Amino acid sequence: MTARIYQRPKNAMQSGRARTDEWVLEFEQSEARHADPLMGWTGSSDTQAQVLLTFPTKEEAKAYAEKYGIFARVHATPPKSLKIQAYADNFR
Repeated sequence: MTARIYQRPKNAMQSGRARTDEWVLEFEQSEARHADPLMGWTGSSDTQAQVLLTFPTKEEAKAYAEKYGIFARVHATPPKSLKIQAYADNFR
């Protein structure tokens, strides 16, 4: 069972930063998805892929994975960069 640990990115549709300080432990899929022959929906019998666990810190997420024997890869948070410009810069 493998998982990945990452910090949630900021939602592109809103300006707020709610829940961006949480760390998420998400299980990777262990089997391929398949199309349902009757309805055409895509699904699988892997229930672990539906589980998202949130933690306040990266260390707590790593400790949880170690406690339960889950191999987890930590994805680093990309640095936040601001592009500061004035309205007048549009007319240069």
